[in-house]
This record gives sequence, C-alpha cells and structure tokens, in this order.
Amino acid sequence: MLERLFQLQAHDTNVRKELVAGITTFLTMAYIIVVNPSILSSTGMDFGAVFVATCLAAAIGTLIMGLWANYPIALAPGMGLNAFFSFTVVGSLGYSWQVALGAVFLSGLIFFLLSIFKIREWIINSIPMSLRLGISAGIGFFLALIALKNAGIVVDHPATLVGLGELKSAESLLFFGGFVLICALSFRRITGAVMIGIIAVTAIAMMLGMVEYNGFASAPPSLAPTFMQLDIAGALNVGMISIVFAFLFVDLFDTSGTLIGAAQRGGLLDKDGKLPRLGRALMSDSVATMSGAALGTSTTTSYIESTAGISAGGRTGLTAVVVAVLFLACLLLSPIASIIPAYATAPALLYVAVLMTSGLKLIDWDDITDAAPAVVTALMMPLTFSIANGIALGFITYAVIKALSGRWSDLNVSVVIIAIVFILKFIFLDVA
Repeated sequence: MLERLFQLQAHDTNVRKELVAGITTFLTMAYIIVVNPSILSSTGMDFGAVFVATCLAAAIGTLIMGLWANYPIALAPGMGLNAFFSFTVVGSLGYSWQVALGAVFLSGLIFFLLSIFKIREWIINSIPMSLRLGISAGIGFFLALIALKNAGIVVDHPATLVGLGELKSAESLLFFGGFVLICALSFRRITGAVMIGIIAVTAIAMMLGMVEYNGFASAPPSLAPTFMQLDIAGALNVGMISIVFAFLFVDLFDTSGTLIGAAQRGGLLDKDGKLPRLGRALMSDSVATMSGAALGTSTTTSYIESTAGISAGGRTGLTAVVVAVLFLACLLLSPIASIIPAYATAPALLYVAVLMTSGLKLIDWDDITDAAPAVVTALMMPLTFSIANGIALGFITYAVIKALSGRWSDLNVSVVIIAIVFILKFIFLDVA
C-alpha cells in the first residue's frame, strides 16, 4: 500500500529512511508548538486552544502535502506572520484577533485561486529579487526585535524610543544562554537544536523556582475558544486590504522559496529545473492556511526545516505523513507547553531571525537602485512594527528610484501597479 501511495522505489527510498526523515524534520520544527501559542496568546486568544489549533493545522497541512502532492515537506504556522498577526494587526492597529483570522482565511483563499488559475508564476517572476531578499530580512529583523523585547533586553525609553534593559536579571541571562546554546548546537548539526535550547532554558528556570511544573501530559485542551471564530466580514473592510495582501504576499514567496529550495536539496526537480506537481504543493499550502484560520491560528506555510529530513533521506510524502502523526501526538503535551516562559522561546525567535537575515548577502550592493529599496524594506518592518508597511514602502521606493534613475527596463507592470496602489493607500487611508 505504501509503495502504491508514495512510489518509494521510484524515488530510491524505503520505509525506514522515510521514518527517520520524518522524525528528523519534526524535531527541527517542533518548537512551533510552544512558540506559536506563546505569541498568539498575547492577543487574548486562549493559549490551550491555540496550542491545539497549531498541532492540528500542522498535521492537516502536512498530511495534504504528503498524501496529495507526495512531497517530504512539512507545514505549520509560520514564524514572522504569527508575530505580524499578534503585534501589528491586533496589537498596534487594534483589530480583533477574530478579524485577523478572517484576513488569514482570505489570504489563503486568494492563494488557492491564484494556484488554480496559474497566476502565481507570473506574480513570483515579476517581483524583483532585491525586494524578495529585503522582505525576508525585514521579517528577520522584526522577529529579532520581538525576541529582544520579550526577553527584556530591549525596552522603551522616553528620550531615545528604545534602550537597553536589565542584562543581569535571571531572565536575560537565561535568554542569552538559550540563544548561544541553540547556535552552538546548530553549528554542530545537532538535530532539534532549537527545541533542545527551549527545553534547557525551561528546565533551568524550573530548578530555580521561576516556573512551576504542572505535569507532563493530559487530554488536549478545548478548541472551542478559537474554533470557527474568524470574522471574514470584518476582514473585508477596506482598511484590511494591505493586511490581507501582506499575509498573502509573504506566504506566497515563503512557500515558493521553501518548495524550490527543499526540492533542490533532495534532487526532486525535473530535467528542466522545475518542480513537478507544484500546483498541488501550493494548493496544499493554501488549504492548510484556510483550515488553520478556521481552527484558530495564523498563516500555515511550508517549513524550510523540511530540508533536514530531506538531508536524512526523505524523498516522498511518507516523510510528511510521519511528521503529521507526530504533531497529532503532541496534542497530549499541553501541560509542558503551557509552562514554557517567553524568555525560553525568545532565543528561538532570535535564531530564526539570524537565518532569515542571511539573504542580505545576495543583494547587489554595488547597485544602489537595488540595494536601497531592499534596505528600506528590511528596516521599515521592525521600525514601524509592521510587515505590511515594510512591503509597501519597499515597493514605492523601488519603483520611484528605478524611474528617476532611467532604469525603466527593471520595472514591470505588476511592480508599478502595486507601488501606485500603496501610494494611494497611504494618501487616502490610515497607515496599516
């Protein structure tokens, strides 16, 4: 049966390899089951319900990817977008988390339609590489600011906006310890480095009496507080356009980049360098996002950590199925997840930020018309506490600089239209 479903022999793999690969991928991304509820619960969402929604959304999306697209790619609520959801859409702009979930659902629906009508390739190919790199780095900087804020390292200051917190506090020391541990373990290629770091910090905090042990396993918490609580009508408000666009835009490029990067690592591209069944893979991602919004979590997307399992030999959807089963098993671990403090998950955020900002090295720094928009995009995300603002100002800067420089050949219709839309938004609508 497994051979018929996943074509193991054709992909030069077997059940044992796929099992090992699935476990490897899961260990590298398992941190999301504690980090995501920690972030989203800051909006007032029930921690236990978000924990269940995270596990279920990851399991559903990964199962679809494995059984339908037959790829060893795992999905889960994405880092960066969960922070944008909580700290910008709800925290800064004041929308309810129900409306934010509605925006996530709409972005997933649009993504699904773009995949059906095959418009996605045109969009992906028309966006300049410098802006893509700037967006990724900007999300990294955004995550870094949130991590340092959660750990009390960066604090608000009446004169300088931001300042240095108390470095000698136990929370700050545990944060730095967790971060350097994760980096060291990652350098040594230890599987599950991020999760080990989170658990180590929590264990030390427990021994110091900073957190209280409430048990290891129990029945899953109720999903009722978040299940089908999304407000789609509220998300159709004109002021939410840029929010929906930001969710869509980041998910589109994050997913596409992850799929191509993982496929290259596993030799899954065809002779023309294209990914077979790309449409199925992208539709799996969009369905996972819509399902996740209905369950009560932010955008669900493909995880680059899947390359860890691919490096371990995973080549088919059986790897993804193993990951999905492990996420379902985690539903019983809510007591452990609920006691993990913010300063234990903050090192994971900062580590992911480091990975996301590494793309800056690929920018052509000798071409100011490419470098400047990328830097504007990256910096404006943390400084305005908004991914949407960073994307908007990046597109505007790119279009204007290229036009004034006479580099008309670098501009295309989609970039110009998007830039004009953002300019009109800033003129006629509240900044979002």
